Amino acid sequence: MNPQAKLVFVISLLLGTTITITSNHWIMAWTGLEINTLAILPLISKSHHPRAIEAATKYFLVQAAASALVLFSSMTNAWHTGQWDISQLTHPTSCLILTAAIAMKLGLVPFHFWFPEVLQGTSLTTGLLLTTAMKLPPITLLYLTSHSLNPTLLITMAILSAALGGWMGLNQTQIRKILAFSSISHLGWMAIIISYNPKLTLLNFYLYSLMTATVFFMLNTMKVLNLPTLMTAWAKTPTLSTTLIIVLLSLAGLPPLTGFMPKWMIIQELTKQDMTLPAMIISLLSLLSLFFYLRLTYCAAITLPPHTTNHAKQWRTSKATNVLVAILSTLSIALLPITPMLLTIA
Repeated sequence: MNPQAKLVFVISLLLGTTITITSNHWIMAWTGLEINTLAILPLISKSHHPRAIEAATKYFLVQAAASALVLFSSMTNAWHTGQWDISQLTHPTSCLILTAAIAMKLGLVPFHFWFPEVLQGTSLTTGLLLTTAMKLPPITLLYLTSHSLNPTLLITMAILSAALGGWMGLNQTQIRKILAFSSISHLGWMAIIISYNPKLTLLNFYLYSLMTATVFFMLNTMKVLNLPTLMTAWAKTPTLSTTLIIVLLSLAGLPPLTGFMPKWMIIQELTKQDMTLPAMIISLLSLLSLFFYLRLTYCAAITLPPHTTNHAKQWRTSKATNVLVAILSTLSIALLPITPMLLTIA
């Protein structure tokens, strides 16, 4: 792709995200979402592979339907209340339609079917944008309207997302699909707490984005797309493979790593709100996700020296040290000690 064209698309992504997260009017928020969708489509389909074109088509159809629902929801609310302000979403039908629209944009169950297929059809760099940056505007809209949304509906969708994200990731061998189901599972943790403590949802999203970005950058450096390739990656980058194992365990939410922090705080908040049963259910369902994270770490670790492998070893090549990967991996592993400070802020 032409570098100038790529720069235009990236700037458009930043512009669309900025417009949505800073707007108070529904039309401006919708405009930002549309700019985002139009900017990411050429990046998805830039490889001119049939699978990439299919992914771009699926993404466009789903996002167009979701944006139409956002517009319909805001118009219905404006018709009944005379308000276009995002924080003034009070009509019950509008709240229900908006919840469905945001769930469709994020990939929450039962609107999740498009996300793994789209992520599988893109490159790792574009997949990173889809799992992190493209989810910020919908999460922001959820944050701004959280006081109006139906908590029971959100909890139901959250538990289903955690269950299905873990269950469908079990038999996958393509790492991009595993990360897609991982995203669906993490979105369940964000949705379950949004009505009670929206700040925790944002904290969970920021930490999830940090850890997912680290994993995508590592996989891109190692040129790994599936489990068999991951098994032989240690021959090229043994240190990076070892660090990837720890970051994956952090993404799984195991203590004493960074990923344990949001799960801990969400369970604590749910318990304070007398939501012990949903907290217990989503905690047990996270064990499904833990299984495929452990499967990834097993594939990365089982062939580290002194173990042997039947696969042909790949030559080590001298690579330039990536400072960004080092910083992100450190943050993805070692942020748990700052939890008390975050608790005082929240």
